[in-house]
Amino acid sequence: MLRTGLLAAAAAMVIGLALGAAAPANAAGKGYKVVSGPGVLPECFKPWNDKTKFFQWPAKPGPYRIAVANGFVGNTWRIQMIKTAKAFVEDPAIKPDVKELKVVSTGTDVAAQVAAVENFINSGYDAIVTIAVNPTAFGPTIKKANKAGVVLVPFDNVYDSNDVMKVNEDQLEMGRKMGQWLDKNIPSHTGKILEVRGVPGNSVDRDRHLGFREVMEAPANKFEIIEVVGNWDDGTAQKVVADALAVHKHFDGIYTQGGSTGTVRALMDANHPFIPVAGEGENGFRKLCAEHAKDGLKCASAGQTPALVAISIKAAISALKGNVMPQFISVPIPYVEDPNFKAGDNYFPDLTDNFFTANEFPPCGVNITGQAIMAKSEANQ
Repeated sequence: MLRTGLLAAAAAMVIGLALGAAAPANAAGKGYKVVSGPGVLPECFKPWNDKTKFFQWPAKPGPYRIAVANGFVGNTWRIQMIKTAKAFVEDPAIKPDVKELKVVSTGTDVAAQVAAVENFINSGYDAIVTIAVNPTAFGPTIKKANKAGVVLVPFDNVYDSNDVMKVNEDQLEMGRKMGQWLDKNIPSHTGKILEVRGVPGNSVDRDRHLGFREVMEAPANKFEIIEVVGNWDDGTAQKVVADALAVHKHFDGIYTQGGSTGTVRALMDANHPFIPVAGEGENGFRKLCAEHAKDGLKCASAGQTPALVAISIKAAISALKGNVMPQFISVPIPYVEDPNFKAGDNYFPDLTDNFFTANEFPPCGVNITGQAIMAKSEANQ
């Protein structure tokens, strides 16, 4: 009976593979195996560093069912990210590989996002790209995805795990760049600095904050840093900056993780003298930086691009095709500083203030126009 059962199981596996069923997980219970590099398309999928591992999933025939499991949707970056995903899968180079795109935003409830991701796994989606509500809360979910052979790709606010393929810009380095620029533009290395943070609990907020403080709190510096929470949102940032100005009267510099347009407008509304402002990549912020440079406004802008979702979808499709992929993919930080703001190049007078400017990554084949992105809806689908 044992021998007969084994033969029957082997026959079933052969039939299943012949019909295109997913290959079983490896012996460690993971859908991928760790392999030697280099990976495919290194000009697009650049390893995070020289210690980055490489993953390979069994090749699976397409087209694929892909889900975007978003959490927080209360700012323009998240809205543009969702629109970018919808526009990207209609690109003629990508469309043949995508059978279905499903988008869900669950808010800041960790349990709701966990449930959404696990529902996609149980419903047989091939890949799930996601921005984590909490970077440490998805351990069991990662195990379920790997066991099921689902390619799970966190980006932007990634999981604190080495068992998934991740896509991000270096958030610590972004915080450092902003700190270095402010430090350079405040020659006294002293004074009061306003730090406008992002959504609490996110790894992006945490890492940018740590990188920024690493520079600003170096032994040679004597800055006093005041923190407020702006949620990466223009309206929220404008309010909390206005409140901080009312209490503290004067700042010598500002670092705002997001809501940068609102931050500068709060300065202007309070008739505060223009000071160095390190901000994000919002179109409105860059327009204000260019317009008021002659009035003394000095800016640096480092953008976390919403096009990370497109690179993540492209990485997921590549993995599903059986290509060798870096476990952690590094995306360059789009950066510009005074006096290099140029209309039509790194900001766009004909687009809205809340448009995030860096969305094209030619080495990855990500070439989505602002008009194509803004034509899409941010609604769940």
